[in-house]
Amino acid sequence: MTYQNFSRAQLQAIDSAHHLHPFTDHKELRGTGARMITRAEGPFIYDSEGTQILDGMAGLWCVNIGYGREELANAAYDQMKELPFYNSFFRCTTPTPVMLAAKLAELAPANVNQVFYGSSGSEANDTALRLVRHYWALEGKPTKRVVISRKSAYHGSSIAGASLGGMDGMHSQLYGAVPDIVHVMPPYSFELALPGESDHDFGLRAAGAVEQAILDAGAENVAAFIGEPVLGAGGVKIPPASYWPEIQRICDKYDVLLMIDEVITGYGRTGAWFASETYGIKADTITTAKALTSGYQPLSALLVGDRIASTLVDKGGEFYHGYTYSGHPVACAVALKNLEIIEREGLIDRVKDDTGPYFATALAERIGTHDLIGETRAIGLMGAIEIVKDKGTRERFAGGASGDKVRDLSIANGFMVRSVGDTIIMAPPLIWTREHVDMACDRLAKALDSAEADLRRAG
Repeated sequence: MTYQNFSRAQLQAIDSAHHLHPFTDHKELRGTGARMITRAEGPFIYDSEGTQILDGMAGLWCVNIGYGREELANAAYDQMKELPFYNSFFRCTTPTPVMLAAKLAELAPANVNQVFYGSSGSEANDTALRLVRHYWALEGKPTKRVVISRKSAYHGSSIAGASLGGMDGMHSQLYGAVPDIVHVMPPYSFELALPGESDHDFGLRAAGAVEQAILDAGAENVAAFIGEPVLGAGGVKIPPASYWPEIQRICDKYDVLLMIDEVITGYGRTGAWFASETYGIKADTITTAKALTSGYQPLSALLVGDRIASTLVDKGGEFYHGYTYSGHPVACAVALKNLEIIEREGLIDRVKDDTGPYFATALAERIGTHDLIGETRAIGLMGAIEIVKDKGTRERFAGGASGDKVRDLSIANGFMVRSVGDTIIMAPPLIWTREHVDMACDRLAKALDSAEADLRRAG
């Protein structure tokens, strides 16, 4: 049975009958039916009616090398023929996770040389939380359990990941979060800066909230601070230049580990292999997934710094943690080929020196001048626009639905974006050219024009 034998309406009916989607109001979805994406090529996706849509979200922040890469399909096929699966338990391994670990150690910051595999960013952050707390227990400081995070942060959808994250909606449905996780303000100057406060001073103040949380809990009880270099799913909130150096200083001062979540920013998104390099962060753990395989296979890699790894090895004892698919040989084979393509095609340098700066300028000059836009921001190929009713006061439209309206109109105009409240966010494939940036701006501008009358009429 193949889907080609079914109409869109039939597929939607089957979907509604049997498929529970992530982050979805299922009652609402079953009244409208899901958009059916059936194929993709390069930077474009196509729905069941053959409509071409420029993908502004790289799938879900992950398809960095674009769609239709036969080399990745061949890598998976060849590995499946040779060895489709064996586990990493029982003192066993297979060649591809070994080779990938070596490659990741080569690409990662100098103090990071070990890898723990999973299948998703959520799993990797679960691993990071357990590993950090286990590290302090091995070091004879078991009271260091508190982890400081930030509001609006996203660190996955498992119980531990949702607890680490700062999404109110997710917390309301946890019905019992992982304890000893504290959330402080994010570095989101558009809404949180004081009148007349400079970006520099705001960055220091936002970092100061972390220091205050350490003091409130007692440094002897704080294990780590976790943060995305750029808050992604929370709205592409880009921190001021002063923020991360001050966070590093604070963590060093109080002997607090630094857990960096690069599930979104890893593997080229900001114009470097890791955003930790972009911001000069010395991390103790780096969570990665998504673009590690460009989404062609589910795989995550928690990159572990030498400080933690040395204690884990030197102190010995079993770390009671792992997954059936840790280091899956097919996923690792695909990851190796994906990283090879990123290097061979110079995609990271292209983002850093060409398309990234062009993207930021195009958003500012072609979208930022629109009457509905209060701010544009971008780093690498990662950007956001803020929809406002009044550019001067930054007043929002009532009801918080402006983002959804602009998103839907943008998709109807052939450009896939995502909305987070009144924010439109973008993270396209790294294969985008200037032509694709221009196409995106044209289609987004039309969506804004179409949305404006309706939004102002509704107030």
